[in-house]
Amino acid sequence: MIIKPLIRSNICLNAHPIGCAKEVERQVRYIQAQAAKRGASKTKPQNVLVLGCSTGYGLASRIVSAFGFGATTIGVSFEKEGKEAKSGTPGWYNNLAFERAAKKEGLKSATFNGDAFSDEMRQNIIAKAKEMGIRFDLIVYSVASAVRVDPDSGEMYRSVLKPLGESFIGQNIDVAGNKLSTISAETATPEEIAQTVKVMGGEDWKRWIEQLGDADVLATNVKTVAYSYIGPSLSHDIYRDGTIGKAKEHLEKTADELNELLNAKYKGEAFVSVNKGLVTRSSAVIPVIPLYLSILFKIMKEKGTHEGCIEQADRLFAERLYTDGPVPVDENRLIRIDDWELDSEVQKYVSERMPLATEENLSEIGDLEGYRHDFLAINGFDVEGVDYEAEVERMDSI
Repeated sequence: MIIKPLIRSNICLNAHPIGCAKEVERQVRYIQAQAAKRGASKTKPQNVLVLGCSTGYGLASRIVSAFGFGATTIGVSFEKEGKEAKSGTPGWYNNLAFERAAKKEGLKSATFNGDAFSDEMRQNIIAKAKEMGIRFDLIVYSVASAVRVDPDSGEMYRSVLKPLGESFIGQNIDVAGNKLSTISAETATPEEIAQTVKVMGGEDWKRWIEQLGDADVLATNVKTVAYSYIGPSLSHDIYRDGTIGKAKEHLEKTADELNELLNAKYKGEAFVSVNKGLVTRSSAVIPVIPLYLSILFKIMKEKGTHEGCIEQADRLFAERLYTDGPVPVDENRLIRIDDWELDSEVQKYVSERMPLATEENLSEIGDLEGYRHDFLAINGFDVEGVDYEAEVERMDSI
């Protein structure tokens, strides 16, 4: 069968297995080249657990850990498996590609497909760590989900992306038609705010760390990091000052609580890393963000400061988490690798051009082609070296 992207409302409904594998291979090669330039590291992770390992920052973190530092990695993600004639999720193919590459390099790894929010999964990971004879010295929390079932009550919570004040209306890029559209979001209710915090706040992250500690699979000097985004003021009404922002505030508060806990028991540390805005399966449907990213990418590429997930993760590990000194943080104890995005010159360029955007000039003032490439590539399409006119025999392998 010949596979073409199926896009509905800025969501790609399928994936190309060969394209996904090629994109993982590209990231692996990049990290191997970066590691060769730097040489051996004095400090490095040895046994890494990545929660949400299959795409985006989670996948990049796992690749850096394994192929940049030689770490043993265990990954957890919840993916739909490919069937012989039906596409799986991109993350399912990414995990297969990671495991194949790790095996080729003689790296120890294990991947679990299931609900990272469940205590059953926590027990599976604990059992695997003990079987492998390892204690985790880094836990990356990169779980992204719209729903979470509370392990204690069995209640299902759903997150929403809504403002807290007035309704929000913003422009968006329709990826399928390469045109602008208008998206609106109604004000969140108190119940919606609370549910979003339950799904996307720090409660599950803390539960992971506590249960791993109780099971004695955390190492001395253990680090844990969760990922967040702040972004420019023009997006704050819908994002940082909205329901998601409340969840991120809870995540940051949880980092401080975990930092005290880990420091006392293991001389360990807990951080939230604020990362750069990038094209992801979720960011593509957030009002304003796709248009903002398109213009952002143009100026950052011109300045030579543009990064994707793999470059961001490499800089996070090499220049923040694993240096000869303490981890550099801001006044709120946040790791900032969104620094190049929020550069004053970059933001001035973006803020001046956002109000001028039309369908006619979108390709001129923004990097529409680059945005569309990233959108397709995370689903295995528009990846260099793949013949998209060639038949794919099966969708249950790479």
